[in-house]
Amino acid sequence: MTSRIAWIVTLLFSGMLFFPQESPLTPQSLQAELARKPYGADAERLAERVRSYFGKDISDAAKGAAPKIDDLTVAWAIELPNASVAPRVSSDTGKFLLPLTRIGNTNVYAGVARLAWGTAFKWRYEVGEQKIGGGNLEVYTTPAEAKEQAGIAKGKLTQMPKWASKIFEGTTRDWWVYVPAQYKAASPACVMVFQDGQNAKNYVPVVFDNLIAKGEMPVTVGIFLAPGTRADGRSNRSFEYDTLSDQYARFLLEEILPEVEKTYPLRHDAASRAIGGISSGGICAWTVAWERPNEFSKVLSWVGSFTNIASGDSKREGGHNYAALIRKTPKKPIRIFLQDGENDLDNAHGNWPLANQQMAKSLAFAGYDYQFVWGQGFHSDRHGRAVLPDSLRWLWRDHK
Repeated sequence: MTSRIAWIVTLLFSGMLFFPQESPLTPQSLQAELARKPYGADAERLAERVRSYFGKDISDAAKGAAPKIDDLTVAWAIELPNASVAPRVSSDTGKFLLPLTRIGNTNVYAGVARLAWGTAFKWRYEVGEQKIGGGNLEVYTTPAEAKEQAGIAKGKLTQMPKWASKIFEGTTRDWWVYVPAQYKAASPACVMVFQDGQNAKNYVPVVFDNLIAKGEMPVTVGIFLAPGTRADGRSNRSFEYDTLSDQYARFLLEEILPEVEKTYPLRHDAASRAIGGISSGGICAWTVAWERPNEFSKVLSWVGSFTNIASGDSKREGGHNYAALIRKTPKKPIRIFLQDGENDLDNAHGNWPLANQQMAKSLAFAGYDYQFVWGQGFHSDRHGRAVLPDSLRWLWRDHK
């Protein structure tokens, strides 16, 4: 027996004996752990796991930790030594209240809630009358088409050499080209351009992979363009995206598309070209189609900035004019998918929710082929990403 104990001790010190490690916490597993009502050493272990999961901000009495989100399940945690009352999480409207549970006799409090799809509100921690931290919260489920699926061939995403533009003289930009697995040079492909491509490239290709494989959208090359950067290092984003002119359309038609076609033949009919973006990238997408409807006929806009940002010298030349222009200009052959939420921006440039509602009303008045998806969300891509597969199916429906 003595020799066996000595052997185990030797293994422990040599690192050759391992005990099963606890799996990392998730909002769901934390909820299950809290339901067990751990105490003593068990509670101490759970508190330490919660500290590790939420990070150092959990002990910051000025802001607390940001929530952990897994689709519709949300977890909060904060560490408060000597708290006289248990903290809770509340929304700005007071409609959401979540009392947090103390973990054993530790100073760590945590709570988990499952919310309805599309829920959005401003939240904060409350300790009695004290308000701590907070932020914006939106929850959606992740569409199946936004996840890699077994048996679906993956397209190839390639970062292209940095582009020095002549039309936006003095700017350079990063950009990427996605080519689906089904692409054949003998059959020119459709094309879809994304502004703020440095972000969109991280989640659009997998959706393209799944929809193209299922025949729910045509074989489509994706072009992901970052905004230009000037020689002094400043971003050229607002000038490129918010200006009401044909400059960005010419940039695509005279520079980017010809460059891509050196390698990948593309279709040239407007019905085979789509363009999308978020915020200022959304109004940019609309402007390209508005200026060149015979070159681009499909538009995807998330929380589009149809507001008075690029107002020019007169202070009246911004994107808020589109709502009136659409009504007073002969209808153009453009199909557009709009998304926005009631908690979007409201600032000196305008009110984003109102601007998008006015766009939708003008499109309806003028008889455009449009869809407007409205929610509770903030100025983010969360809602747009949750409906991206459906929006692409709608944009590319009946394509031949």
